[in-house]
Amino acid sequence: MTLSDRRILLIIGGGIAAYKCLDLIRRLRERGARVRCVMTAAAQEFVTPLSVGALTADHVFTDLFDRQDEHDVGHIRLSREADLIVVAPATADLMAKMAHGHASDLASTVLMATDKRVLVAPAMNPRMWNHPATVRNRATLEADGIAFVGPGRGEMAESGEAGEGRMAEPLEIVAAVETLLDERPKPLAGKRIVVTSGPTHEPIDPVRYIANRSSGKQGHAIAAALAALGARVTLVSGPVTIADPHGVETLHVETARQMLAAVEAALPADAAIFVAAVADWRTAGEAGEKIKKVAGEAPPALRMVENPDILATIGHSPQRPGLVVGFAAETQNLAENARAKLDRKGADLIVANDVSHGSGIGPSGVMGGDRNRVRIVSRDGIEDWPEMTKAEVAKRLAALVAGRLTGG
Repeated sequence: MTLSDRRILLIIGGGIAAYKCLDLIRRLRERGARVRCVMTAAAQEFVTPLSVGALTADHVFTDLFDRQDEHDVGHIRLSREADLIVVAPATADLMAKMAHGHASDLASTVLMATDKRVLVAPAMNPRMWNHPATVRNRATLEADGIAFVGPGRGEMAESGEAGEGRMAEPLEIVAAVETLLDERPKPLAGKRIVVTSGPTHEPIDPVRYIANRSSGKQGHAIAAALAALGARVTLVSGPVTIADPHGVETLHVETARQMLAAVEAALPADAAIFVAAVADWRTAGEAGEKIKKVAGEAPPALRMVENPDILATIGHSPQRPGLVVGFAAETQNLAENARAKLDRKGADLIVANDVSHGSGIGPSGVMGGDRNRVRIVSRDGIEDWPEMTKAEVAKRLAALVAGRLTGG
């Protein structure tokens, strides 16, 4: 219950993304948070107070001049009783009111009266997000200490519209809430860490590529866990379908060579953790056009060449970080193969996991699944960790990294 009894005031702005707030409320409450909601008049055009109230199990506040709510200066009480205020979706209009100190309705008045932290999740058309007025307003709000999550890129509600402006997904907002309310010590504050995650895609022709089943879930979880301990994290991610972790600088690449270049550009760093399942080989040359299948003829031969070994390259580099951690995804001889990698690749630790179909880990195995069981292999020996979720593995590994870097 990561948000147990934490009080979240959710201000729902008017936009099609308001429907996501129903799931956001559920996600916050399942983590133990107590959620109250303020809805603007525009928000009520997209979702109803009845729906929101059913999910919060609380009264929904909508009117600055409501006689019952305001008999004890309700807008002041709402603004002070919360541990954190979340504005989602934050429209261009709401951001403008916040930046210029307007208090023309209940939502903007609460935001003016609060002395608590505020998290904003913008959602609007890309042209509105990139309009000079919105750019100025964001800069003003950030200077005032307002925290932001998103927006992301993607398709808009309007037909044919795409770009930056999509509201962050509910779980991304939850992660940002957890970060802002996390009062634990930050042992990795001031440390720079590079993490790789996901697969690489090595092109054969314009429509085909060589890849593997890595989902990026473990690498992304590790990046988030390190950031939660205060590290400045650069995540170099291959092609995945999961969201970028909150509070992490994420660089997106396709191929092994691109991943190596991005890692080298992110150095120097205090630590590097290589979780990505990098393709060992690529074709000697990418075909410029789609290779056509010809009836009666054998398939064309693909001449393969070796990809750069990113872990070994950085492990033996003059810019080698003080702590280098590699991952070994094996289907047999797990401990032996992991030990062999330590010296050969210049690593301090190897996190070995069994990715075979018979590993018995979760219903779908390690690759693509949500659970993992790892062995931590070092020159001092092997430590077996029990099966746990990938998020739990990430937190435990982040604590191990923190201990190594700080001497704790």
